[in-house]
Amino acid sequence: MKKLFFMAFGVLLLNACSSDDDTPIEYIPEAFENGILITNEGPFNNGSGTITYVSNDFATVAQNIYRTKNGKELGNIVQSMGFQNDNAYIVVSNSQKITIANRYTFQSVDSITTGLNNPRYFIGADGNKGYVSNWGDPNDNSDDYISVMDLRNNTISATIPVAFGPEKMVAYNNRIYVAHQGAYGQNNLVSVIFGNTVESTITVGDVPNSMVISGNDLYVLCGGNPSYAGTETAGSLVKIDLSTGQVSQTYTFETTQHPNSLTIDATNLLYNLDGKVYKVNTASISLPGTGIIDGFFYTLQAKNGRLYATDAKDFASKGSLNIYDLSTNQLVQDFQTGIIPGGIYFND
Repeated sequence: MKKLFFMAFGVLLLNACSSDDDTPIEYIPEAFENGILITNEGPFNNGSGTITYVSNDFATVAQNIYRTKNGKELGNIVQSMGFQNDNAYIVVSNSQKITIANRYTFQSVDSITTGLNNPRYFIGADGNKGYVSNWGDPNDNSDDYISVMDLRNNTISATIPVAFGPEKMVAYNNRIYVAHQGAYGQNNLVSVIFGNTVESTITVGDVPNSMVISGNDLYVLCGGNPSYAGTETAGSLVKIDLSTGQVSQTYTFETTQHPNSLTIDATNLLYNLDGKVYKVNTASISLPGTGIIDGFFYTLQAKNGRLYATDAKDFASKGSLNIYDLSTNQLVQDFQTGIIPGGIYFND
């Protein structure tokens, strides 16, 4: 009888800890600092994206923290997120908006719903300015732009026309570097923005998909044109000297190799290629480098000797965050996320 009672109690407890969308109801901390935030894109064209929190000590995991704190969904698709001061700027691309929340409590602060057209990524500049890459109509190569945000009143204060397919951005020395991956097509440029104008453009390899800064150099990982584009081209790693704004070196992959998701740990570049994570030291670059971890990962971020990698699995069910020790290349932790975990952010 006791065994049956505890079995029944366990079933009741399991049912009580599940919501209609099969998201566990769990302890939600008061604050989300000192942890990892994962943006989950959510189902394409329906449903809502979410944000998962994992504390730095791995003791606390919380799903769908924005909805839990505010009682409403973020929208479709949660493309990315950026920080500036105490706020998180959550880019919700299909919903044509940026949701602003306090980065530590995730209480809603504001939202921007005008001046955006298929927004992709946000980056903060000085204390009062932010930049947002916009595809415009992804089938129109002439209407792409960067929105300039006034963070004092959360409005779009200017727009900067740019080449098609602006995506990820990095900041260095009062300039914003924009990788033009090419939206639904392919491009091969990095735009350099100073203030509210395009100061210059730098030609790199085809389909620049990710960038990192090391010292005075910008490393741009280019995936190359895929076979379905008509003419397949090789991926490449392009090194740009930021003091001159010129390409100083280009390293080329094989024609059928299409790398993505560049990140950096100390002097080691890490990226994805054909179901494996490769490591290349910036002091002596030879491609493809050393394969260290097996896995088809959706995105990578390295920090303090660890590699954080998301697995989108079948792109329809819950994904995972896998954490590896880069001294041993062994998995140390893994956590469930929402659907299509596409971004990893350190909220320290």
